[in-house]
Amino acid sequence: MVSNSGEAVRRIGTDPQAFEAFYRAHVEAVERFIARRIADPHRAADLTAEVFLATIESAEGYKPSRGAPVAWLYGIARNVLAGDRRRSARERDAGLRLAGRRLVEGDDIARLDDRIVAEAQARTLYEAMSRLPAHERAVLELVAVDGLSVSEAGKTLGIRAPTARVRLHRARRRVRDHFGAPVSPPAVSAASGPRQ
Repeated sequence: MVSNSGEAVRRIGTDPQAFEAFYRAHVEAVERFIARRIADPHRAADLTAEVFLATIESAEGYKPSRGAPVAWLYGIARNVLAGDRRRSARERDAGLRLAGRRLVEGDDIARLDDRIVAEAQARTLYEAMSRLPAHERAVLELVAVDGLSVSEAGKTLGIRAPTARVRLHRARRRVRDHFGAPVSPPAVSAASGPRQ
């Protein structure tokens, strides 16, 4: 069992055993987060690895007052995804992507394919939410899709909890008005397991 204390999380940048325990405790949550947004298992594997590389680089700056480790990881994952989207817009060379895919094992692809299928409903909701203003969408996806509390979502985004509540209310209202369906957390599938 990994400790979620600030000191334990900060050690993952310098202590391989602390990192391994942290990785094992949170890899499924990060894989689910990525699989909700990315349908390509190769890219999902690469981005999951990038998230954990970024945690090693930024572990020393972790502050428990800004949220639980999973909220901190989701913030890092959001940044990694944004960076990937920018990179993809600049890089259209298919050869680079194909070369990286050879490094992923068949079992890993099958496992990520299963996760991607399990998260298809959440990914559809995420795509529909893309019509919302970015600041409202960010709160809604962290609460309704990723299962964070409003307070945790606010900490992840660097805003106060009351501001997060207002943005969430507005986003839910817009979804209800424009898409005709209420937004609630997706049921946890057997493949995705409980939230970490």
